[in-house]
Amino acid sequence: MGGVASAMPSIRSARPPPIGGQPHQKRRPKLPSVDLQEALDLIANSKAAIVFDGPDERIASHVSIIEEAKTEAGMTFEIAKIRVNEESRKRLSYLTLHESWPLVYIKGDPVGGIEHLKKIAETKVLTEWLKDHSYDLIVIGGGSGGLAAAKEAARLGKKVACLDFVKPSPVGTTWGLGGTCVNVGCIPKKLMHQASLLGHSIHDAKKFGWKIPEGEVKHSWSYLRDSVQDHIASLNWGYRVQLREKLVTYVNSYGRFTGPFEITATNKKGKEEKLTADRFLVATGLRPKYSEIPGAMEYCITSDDLFSLAYEPGRTLCVGASYVSLECAGFLHGLGYDVTVMVRSIILRGFDQDMAERIRKHMIAYGLKFESGVPKRIEEIEPKTDEKAGRLRVFWDRKGEDGKTEEVSEEYNTVLMAIGRQAMTDDCGLDLIDVKRAVGGKVIGRREQSISCPYVYAIGDVLEATPELTPVAIQAGRVLMRRLMSGADELTEYDEIPTTVFTPLEYGCCGLSEEAAVAKFGKENVIIYHNVFLPLEYTIAERMDKDHCYLKLICLRNEKERVVGYHILTPWAGEVTQGFGIALKLGGTKADFDRLIGIHPTVAENFTTLTLEKKEGDGELQANGC
Repeated sequence: MGGVASAMPSIRSARPPPIGGQPHQKRRPKLPSVDLQEALDLIANSKAAIVFDGPDERIASHVSIIEEAKTEAGMTFEIAKIRVNEESRKRLSYLTLHESWPLVYIKGDPVGGIEHLKKIAETKVLTEWLKDHSYDLIVIGGGSGGLAAAKEAARLGKKVACLDFVKPSPVGTTWGLGGTCVNVGCIPKKLMHQASLLGHSIHDAKKFGWKIPEGEVKHSWSYLRDSVQDHIASLNWGYRVQLREKLVTYVNSYGRFTGPFEITATNKKGKEEKLTADRFLVATGLRPKYSEIPGAMEYCITSDDLFSLAYEPGRTLCVGASYVSLECAGFLHGLGYDVTVMVRSIILRGFDQDMAERIRKHMIAYGLKFESGVPKRIEEIEPKTDEKAGRLRVFWDRKGEDGKTEEVSEEYNTVLMAIGRQAMTDDCGLDLIDVKRAVGGKVIGRREQSISCPYVYAIGDVLEATPELTPVAIQAGRVLMRRLMSGADELTEYDEIPTTVFTPLEYGCCGLSEEAAVAKFGKENVIIYHNVFLPLEYTIAERMDKDHCYLKLICLRNEKERVVGYHILTPWAGEVTQGFGIALKLGGTKADFDRLIGIHPTVAENFTTLTLEKKEGDGELQANGC
């Protein structure tokens, strides 16, 4: 057959000659399509990539612009031209939230379509981007998210630098590597929360047969503070060791953008160093806000200062209704201090308000005081020393039962400002490279990528519309690095995130609040199962807060009672909530909870026996023990 085939005239040779006698133009072979994972791998490992479908001619303009910038940069490489099918196109658009097509990537970072490409070409950002830089990635911020991202990028073979610098608080407090959570947040907070719970356990112990010596059980603030700070110091050192072992360059300097792809790092002695990178990750977190009233900045402290306070706090006023304010107020009272919480309106804004009100009632029963109002000014009566708290007078307007308002004042030893947190990004040079920020300074992003500067990313608290939680930042950092650097088809899921407020009686939640569920699905589609309960451990101890433990599941009637909200107020709420969180992630229903056999006797088993439907006008529920 081979001889016959070779003797036959080809179709091409049988065609008539073209008009004008010119030879036919030979068509280029069509680029083959690749599957999604192959496309992601090519994107992650190419200096420039164009992803498209349809005819090859669609990307001619894109290629021309990149080739011109490549020549200007003096670089030699091949542009990856990646044809994908419709399904892969949709997934890439979803991964990047870019609708423009064909889609251009530079060094693994999605840029957008032809208009986006023209913009960075005209400003010469594209030319500079294609050049070689000192690092593949510079992380600005050595907190939980920044460290997780830096270590993951290094694990994937990238050259990484991590900048971390703590500007002193107005009081002068600074700390080491690790960010807010490790130094002035989750870790010291939980340890002091535990210290306050142990105080109650000592009193409970008598009911369980332990003989406690007569006299007052005393607590040492200085001993607790030093123990906490010693543990934090060990964590700081551990993080430095980890960075060194993973070959991440640690720079203890303040980073400021001084040009595209360039950071100027300034250390505490004022020495400057310029660093360049292909991409940057902003993970600077947030710092506490101060009220603008007279005396606030001069005499108040924040959570940045509390955990290393040189003296006993004494009589304390916690200003604010945030979880930070309530948690600090709770453990300070548990350690034996007279504590008042001053709130402007509602507490725990953004959380389930039924649960928030139950927390407030419990804290009042626990012995804390609540005051409605906002401080007007703070005056110093007696200055503090290194060994002793000072005396401060706080003024505010109090509304009487007759509706009239009068100015009142109280004396406190310590005033803790906990009115919210803010991004300290004004002097980071982000405006210089056109990184758009929200009113409060947070970076506006799309899949963690700046919407206006494609080589800059942000994670954690500094990213707009992101839950301000340490595990969220850690997860986002790791997932982002895998997606950008190893072609992972993976996104951080910002829904159904379990969390806990460590008030004296802990509050665990996951999913939607009652208010959010009703607003999203309609009141007629929401059914709530709830109850109060009495932990077995409270029975013998005769605890005064025995009537406050409560739980509920928020379900959807029209979706086979799928659980969209989980809430519990109980001791050890964090430990219980972490496990149940997976049920909401997997779309668990009320029937799934009912089928689960409980562990007896535990507080968690109450979720397996919920039958009481919450209705308007119901009276107070009564708790029963095991």
